[in-house]
Amino acid sequence: MSRRILFSGLLIIGCSLSAAAFAQSAPPAGAPPAEDLGEVAQPDGLRDIDAILVAGRQPGPGLWKVRSGERTMWILGTQSPLPKRMEWDSANVQRRVGEAQELLMPPTVKLDADVGFFRGLTLLPSVLRARKNPDGKTLGDLLPADEYARWTMLKQRYIGGDRDIEEWRPLFAAVALYEKAIARRGMAEQTPIADTVRKAAKRSKVKITEPALKIKITDVKATLRDFSRETLNDQECFRRTLDRIETDLDTMVLRANAWAEGDIEALRNLPYRNQFIACTEAFTDTAIARKQGMQDLQARIENEWMAVAERALRENDTTFAVLPMSQLLQPNGLLQRLVAKGYMVEEP
Repeated sequence: MSRRILFSGLLIIGCSLSAAAFAQSAPPAGAPPAEDLGEVAQPDGLRDIDAILVAGRQPGPGLWKVRSGERTMWILGTQSPLPKRMEWDSANVQRRVGEAQELLMPPTVKLDADVGFFRGLTLLPSVLRARKNPDGKTLGDLLPADEYARWTMLKQRYIGGDRDIEEWRPLFAAVALYEKAIARRGMAEQTPIADTVRKAAKRSKVKITEPALKIKITDVKATLRDFSRETLNDQECFRRTLDRIETDLDTMVLRANAWAEGDIEALRNLPYRNQFIACTEAFTDTAIARKQGMQDLQARIENEWMAVAERALRENDTTFAVLPMSQLLQPNGLLQRLVAKGYMVEEP
């Protein structure tokens, strides 16, 4: 059993949500704020017909260039989800990675838990219990009638007749529904970008650095037990996820296409909703998450990346970095923090 499987019902999903919220923490400059989107989240002409995903070989976006004197950092902006059937023409990116002294991967949250294979097997029942609502309640028991009706319709469309999911906490059910919905539209949350740049670095023997905020889990079994008893304040996460699936799938398709085609201006201007912040807050606001030191994850992740990036800009002639596209386009993202510190930035 992998550690990802072991914690899929609890801590990995919390950290994954934190990474997703980091990746989309604010709208790009010029995009309407999320609370104002409503019907406008569906671009004109897309209410009666699904947007079509691009396929085949695509160039992807150009690279940002950050300079400190004679030292350079190239930055690739990532986007998720992306079209499943897209083939990324990554030749230029692979060349730039091969010329660098260091590759900086996107910042993450990493769990430090001493769990061996056989111990992991014994914990599996605890993981499955932690995913379910306390006291045997179902989604029908917890949700308002109108919201449960929306869930039932979307579940039937994207998941089918799975009855076990009715016992899951709203947050976990929402994440499962979202993943099924984007997959049905031909998109994938897991993209080939990270693997491509990592393989290019390994071929050229380029140092790979993964900035990470480490969370130490001292007693996994007790953590799972405590979490299984705790109630999550996750109905806002659930509602926003339903909203996004109902109104924003076509815009997600357009954003995926814009990344594939290298259309930075379209990415800058296309509106989007982001349910992940509410989902992350539902998780990190629990007593067990606070006990494990999961407060202020986004700010801590960003500070970790800034420290590593500035060190790389001091030490390397050339560095290659990978960041979520939103961190390059939003007015308070990591790129603007570099600008504020005096680094020179050239857009693609």
